[in-house]
Amino acid sequence: MNQETITARLKTKWAGRALKYFDIIDSTNNVADEAGLRGEAAGFLAVADRQDAGRGRRGRTWISPSGYNIFMSIMVRPNLPMDRVSGLTLVMALAVSEGIRNVLGASEGDGAESAAQDQACYKCGIKWPNDIVLNGKKICGILTELHPMPGTDEYYVVIGVGINVNQPAELFSDEIKDMAGSVFSETGKEIDRDSLIAECMACFETHYEKYVETGDLSKLKKEYEEQLLNMDAHVKVLDPKGEYEAVARGITEDGSLIVELEGGELKNINAGEVSVRGLYGYV
Repeated sequence: MNQETITARLKTKWAGRALKYFDIIDSTNNVADEAGLRGEAAGFLAVADRQDAGRGRRGRTWISPSGYNIFMSIMVRPNLPMDRVSGLTLVMALAVSEGIRNVLGASEGDGAESAAQDQACYKCGIKWPNDIVLNGKKICGILTELHPMPGTDEYYVVIGVGINVNQPAELFSDEIKDMAGSVFSETGKEIDRDSLIAECMACFETHYEKYVETGDLSKLKKEYEEQLLNMDAHVKVLDPKGEYEAVARGITEDGSLIVELEGGELKNINAGEVSVRGLYGYV
């Protein structure tokens, strides 16, 4: 994986066309942030083989050995109200899930029917709102950051993605090995990382344009729900005001999760306020 091989596989109009690759970096989000600040066009993509100071939700770090995984951050300039930016996290989740499915299907080499069987077998999808899960193991995290432009009313957004691609199971630490995995650890398939980056960017470009056009997930809701592993499943809602159980029924156009309570009442929950787990596992 390097700048030339990634660029050679890109099929996009603008996403990733301005590309900066690093063997090792503190955080690709930092690089994309700097690009936004200096006025780079939307679509700037920073990619690293390894990062040592990656940021996750709630201050968690994302560290991995060299040679196995993907760390990338794209900078975009959506012409939307700032309160719509959070939906881009779900847009990227859909893109990455589709990208992984596409690359896994292509690795079979036996046509669309085999690819569909392959995808169903591996159960790759989204745990609301933006974790990518394969066979019950988290293989990807996504972090979206909004950055106002100093002295103006404008802003840009950096979306960071960390995908565990070819990392063997034995290289995961004891504290996360029961929850985390990689494409390789869960399928036995070694994936070409350049191709996966290209697929993710192609899917993201398509979905991003739909999101910006409407300002919501109305044109992506069906596709997202088709890959939502929580769909119609019993979940535990971890609300600071008190945990409760419900059944996930899909998402709203703003990306909230719709849950059905015991008495049949429907409630919308926001990712910034609560988190969701499966009753008997991560999903």
